[in-house]
Amino acid sequence: MSNGRVKTILEEVGSTVFPGVYDALSAKMAESVGFRLAFVSGYAVSAASLGEPDMGLLTQTEIVDRARYICKSVSIPIIVDADTGYGNPLNVIRTVDELIASGAAGCFLEDQVWPKRCGHMRGKKVVDRNEYVEKIRAAVETRGDRDFFIVARTDALAVHGLDEAVIRMQLARESGADGSFVEAPVSVDELAEIGRRVPAPNVANMIESGKTPILPKDELESLGFQLILYPLSGVYASAKALREIYGLLRVESTTLEHRDRLITFKEFNELIGAERKNSILERFRVS
Repeated sequence: MSNGRVKTILEEVGSTVFPGVYDALSAKMAESVGFRLAFVSGYAVSAASLGEPDMGLLTQTEIVDRARYICKSVSIPIIVDADTGYGNPLNVIRTVDELIASGAAGCFLEDQVWPKRCGHMRGKKVVDRNEYVEKIRAAVETRGDRDFFIVARTDALAVHGLDEAVIRMQLARESGADGSFVEAPVSVDELAEIGRRVPAPNVANMIESGKTPILPKDELESLGFQLILYPLSGVYASAKALREIYGLLRVESTTLEHRDRLITFKEFNELIGAERKNSILERFRVS
């Protein structure tokens, strides 16, 4: 297998901060400001496409379709939230194949009972340890020698404690997963223990107002984390901006005094590549 897009980034920089995206526009924005890697957040996609919480309502087909549009829109590697793989190893095989075909550079695969829920919500349940390891094995076997970075995620910390979470990560890595993700540690001490005991590279999931303390990159790196993910910053910022501008428009019936809150027509068209499309039309003599 070639070294891989995600592995190359980690070899070059040691650790990286990357954002969650939820559509082609947010992915383009992440790329335009210089991020080398992005993550398709199931939580954010569920909110943006369904208007629903991350509680197992988003289907495999919906996340793969969204991933396809996102991966096609940017040149940076995209890791996709594959939830539990949407069933047993047969479902995992199909999910991994579909994501690779969509252009994804990797996925997160977790051990919750389906229907799952956001890792920072209450009421989580996890499948049997051996059942989860078999799903990882199915994903790794399906990936074969293709460039696809598999992150094993466990929610066992909240259900069974840290020791069980560590064992699951060790077994997943022995089964061929490329990265480790213990979800929702609640203290710096737990983060330190995970960084010390779980095979690197490790994911730190930085959800604003979530269960895990938000720490600077340097501190997380020193604790043993290399993939520092801010999965919901974009969707939260977008939701706040929309609420504010829509509220002002509703009250004032104009945005005349609030243009500083908006990207310009020219800037937006540059972002989405309108001039490139115009050049193509001109080349084919279309007015």
